[in-house]
Amino acid sequence: MSESTKLHERRVRAVAQGVGSVIGSYVSHARGATVVDVDGGEWIDFASGIAVTSVGHADPRVIEAVQAQIVRFAHTCFMVAPYESYVAVCEQLNALTPGTFDKRSALFNSGAEAVENAVKIARHVTGRPAVIVFDHAYHGRTNLTMALTAKAMPYKHRFGPFAPEVYRVPMSYPFRDGLDGTAAAARAIDVIAKQVGADNVAAVLIEPVQGEGGFIEPAPGFLPALAEWARASGALFIADEIQTGFCRTGDWFACDAEGVEPDLVTMAKGIAGGMPLAAVTGRAEYMDAVHPGGLGGTYGGNPVACAAALAALETMRVLDLPAAARRIGGVLTSRLRALGLPGEVRGRGAMVAVELVLPGSVVPDPGRTQAVARACLREGLLVLTCGTYGNVLRLLPPLVISDELLDQGLTILEGALRATAD
Repeated sequence: MSESTKLHERRVRAVAQGVGSVIGSYVSHARGATVVDVDGGEWIDFASGIAVTSVGHADPRVIEAVQAQIVRFAHTCFMVAPYESYVAVCEQLNALTPGTFDKRSALFNSGAEAVENAVKIARHVTGRPAVIVFDHAYHGRTNLTMALTAKAMPYKHRFGPFAPEVYRVPMSYPFRDGLDGTAAAARAIDVIAKQVGADNVAAVLIEPVQGEGGFIEPAPGFLPALAEWARASGALFIADEIQTGFCRTGDWFACDAEGVEPDLVTMAKGIAGGMPLAAVTGRAEYMDAVHPGGLGGTYGGNPVACAAALAALETMRVLDLPAAARRIGGVLTSRLRALGLPGEVRGRGAMVAVELVLPGSVVPDPGRTQAVARACLREGLLVLTCGTYGNVLRLLPPLVISDELLDQGLTILEGALRATAD
């Protein structure tokens, strides 16, 4: 009996079945862009823990920083006894996020917490209730963020009722709607005007490139038009950069590509090299509008996670990971487009998707998508699927992946795509 089988038997008896896993093996260790299981099986990692380990598994700077911090102190709660590393992370986020205006930041544990707090801030500042979100959006698994998330199964099924005053409008999805950014934005704004009313809107919340919904990159001009409308209407424009942030799309943040300057930015995932940390950064007048004690949390901005974040940010700068993401994305998209797949290869930086459809149509092909993912796993490549229709392969390799491993992983993926063709 393999060690993974033994562990799985223990899992069945101990872990709630509602917690799923992509692979049946159990990890022993991971380095750079590879993951090794307890039986010695090895995978090239095109998932990065869902865009978390952008600096690679076991980044040396992160390891050193975590080890140094844990022997000093592991926790005091910043709201009780503050420490320098929390302040330093906030300083760097204020400098890195889009916009040259004065900013403030607050730290949390998870992406869902960051989103919830951004909504709290927007409602507090505006005195309005309504939050605008988009088709195909994913923002988390808490009660409020489930309401913000579009997809029912597995995220929302039988978990309601959900938080009120959340309104969903059409997303720009060029592959499926054929609209340019201006027309797509006008369509969304028209729905807001008719169904919500501009005076009721506290925030427009959007992923600049949607993640779980299918790595959907809106048409150029869509984000700027929405941001302009929000400001003209007195609403806050919130960019959910939890999956897109920290070099993943070839810029420090995805909003940078069109010069969009959000009022608030939510962040997590790639921020701390695998340690749990999240943040909201925004215009100082909005962030400081909330009364003392209105933001926070026992573990938010944990000192070990803050040390990891400072180290991960240093790695991003030293290795120029925005440039690395652009290089990786160029290789991925050029080779995959050369296959002439039915559907679309899209992406920005090292956030690349393959949307598979039935030949000669735009009908989703989730069966082939799952078959490709399974074939990749058998051959030693870890890939993820996503999309409202379950028909999108999403590729998120660590931004430190070597050319050799990138080539090997792509060769496996190309073979799986050819093997599953009709």
